[in-house]
Amino acid sequence: MPVRNVRPGPRVLTAALCATLALIGYVKVSQEQAAAPNTASGARVAAAKNAGPEAPPSSPASPVTPKPQADSAPPGVGPVTRTRIPDGTSQVFVVTGRTQDTNEATAVLYERDPAGRWRRTAGPWTAHNALRGWTDDHWAGDLRTPTGVFRLGDAGGRLPDPGSKLPYDQDEEFVSPGVGFLGEPLEGSFDYVVAIDYNRIPGTTPLNKERPLGLERGGGVWIHVDHGGPTQACVSLTADVMQQLLRALDPAKEPVIVMGPADAIAR
Repeated sequence: MPVRNVRPGPRVLTAALCATLALIGYVKVSQEQAAAPNTASGARVAAAKNAGPEAPPSSPASPVTPKPQADSAPPGVGPVTRTRIPDGTSQVFVVTGRTQDTNEATAVLYERDPAGRWRRTAGPWTAHNALRGWTDDHWAGDLRTPTGVFRLGDAGGRLPDPGSKLPYDQDEEFVSPGVGFLGEPLEGSFDYVVAIDYNRIPGTTPLNKERPLGLERGGGVWIHVDHGGPTQACVSLTADVMQQLLRALDPAKEPVIVMGPADAIAR
């Protein structure tokens, strides 16, 4: 498996800091805040192709042209969302919430065969997302998971590589002390992580602190081990499912995550 031995750039945003901020967030959020209404919709992925003359216009937020195939996206993924899936992608991890306000979701891994048909290859699995649900305008501390299509290219964790095809950074800095929103222990949450390419530098360890959109737009959005409750902004799966996902994601298939409430993904 590819192993990243040298990580470019400082790592000010360590997982310990991430976990500490998570703990602070958990303490500060009152029951009244947890009940507050949420908003959600879709985000963008940076992946562009030249449009053909008959291609419908792409979303202003994502200059990726739609594909001509009728089955060019997995089930539940609508025409607007599918324009944001890169043409070279043949592996899509779909994480779907029931509504924009929910913090429980369903996750399914799909792959596209040579004929262009999408097949479910793993799942469905249960997952958690952020306490207040989903948003297409994520800001640090809003307790919402960004909606949209994002590349998956870098992994790591406190525990040894379980067989990841992605570059895997094993590091003791993947720690998560404290308790979650429901009082559940956070220990072990970062035993395995996959970085979601929202406001980060692709090709670096998940611990990398650089935020191209600025710190105020959040970052450190990962798929990580579930701790039995909602997250700050991440998506979480059980430890055994995380191992399966790490072994399945293949950089040669240019994997992406499509995540958000069902109605937003279906657009």
